[in-house]
Parts: sequence; C-alpha cells; structure tokens
Amino acid sequence: MPRFHLPPEQWTETPFLDGTEAKHLAQVLRIQPGQTITVFDGRGSRAEAKVLSVSKQRVDLMLELAESHDTPLPEITLAQAIPKGKNMEWIVQKAVELGVSKIQPLVTRHTIVSPGDDKAEKWRRIALEACKQCGQDTIPIIEDPLDFTQWIANQDTAELKILASLAENPKNFRETLQSHPDLEAITVAIGPEGDFSEDETTAAIAAGFIPVTLGNLVLRVETATMLCLSAIRFQYI
Repeated sequence: MPRFHLPPEQWTETPFLDGTEAKHLAQVLRIQPGQTITVFDGRGSRAEAKVLSVSKQRVDLMLELAESHDTPLPEITLAQAIPKGKNMEWIVQKAVELGVSKIQPLVTRHTIVSPGDDKAEKWRRIALEACKQCGQDTIPIIEDPLDFTQWIANQDTAELKILASLAENPKNFRETLQSHPDLEAITVAIGPEGDFSEDETTAAIAAGFIPVTLGNLVLRVETATMLCLSAIRFQYI
C-alpha cells in the first residue's frame, strides 16, 4: 500500500496531504478518491487513510485504524564524517533502513568535501523517502553539519559512545557491545577517508568515546558505517 508522510499537526478531524506528497499521489501514482493509502507522522504512528478528494495541491483524507510503535532501543545517533561524492546520501538512506534516530554530519580535519547550505535539507528529503520505502514510521533527525571540534565539545549523555578508529590499542567491538546489555542510547562516530586525526581521536576519548576495531582490513567509510550500525542492530534486536 502506498505510504505518505502526514505531519503530526495535520492529524486532525479533516486531515489532508499537500505539497510534494499531494503532487506525488495525484500526478505520479494517480490515486483516485475511494482508494486507501497508509500515512505516517514521522514520530512512530501510522494509519490507513481513505482518499476523499484529489488535486495536485491538496488531497483530503479520512483516517482509520491508527496505531503507534515504540522506537526500538537503543536509540542510535550516527556521528558521520562527511565522505566524498554522493556517499553521504547513500549512508543516510541505509542508516534510516537500519533504524537510526539521529544523524550528525561532521566536518573533520581530513574531510575532503565542503558541504553547502542546502546539503542537510537534501539529506532530510532522502531520509523521508527512505522511511516511506522501508516502512519506518519515525523520521530520524538530520542535523546541520558541524565542525568536529564544536561537536565534541557539546556531547550528549548517551550511555555508550563508540569511535570506529584505526588508533592503537582499540577495544574489541563485539565485547564492548556485549558489556552493555541494556542500552537505551548509543552514539557511534565514523571518521572520514584517512580516519580521524590524532588530536580528534584524543578529544573523542577524553569525551568518553571508546575506540573500537572493526577488524584487520581498512574499510571504506560507507562500509565501516554499515558494519557498525548492523552490528548494533544485531546485538540489540
């Protein structure tokens, strides 16, 4: 069944889709009045909805069979050094599929690209589309890019903070997760091509991050990210 994002403020007695969602329903999928779609609010709720009227500017709905789902624990924050090319777009899409709660793009010393002002908004659109495609009802928060120094100085209170690192004497990733069996929140930081700088690694460890190894091979940024997220989801599934 086609899925559409219906923001929380529009879950009223007279709900409707507008903007790009209405246009997609009317002009791309050509859904007609009387048909049923699925809507979700981006905060964990979904409902079946009957289409009452259709135009490319507005689609009137009648909600039925609403249900809510709790966010799976632990809540995952991905602190991602922005890779080159379009890899960040791919990472955002796959991270949504793996159920992250928040993505913080990072500009580090070894970051090659300089993200433009519109990048974060594009990543948010990609996250929304990924939610629609994979059945995820909670849209993750996509923050504006931050300089690593600014980010590390204002760390959250996640119970476990993981740093995927090529630094000396890292901890075993599996054992680190297994030693925290009942997590509610975890932050995982992934560096750029060339890894975090020595100063960045030192600052992260001082902020409570545990450097972990992902094995003997040197992984591409996007591979390291997917390995970390998949391992976390598998551990706490």
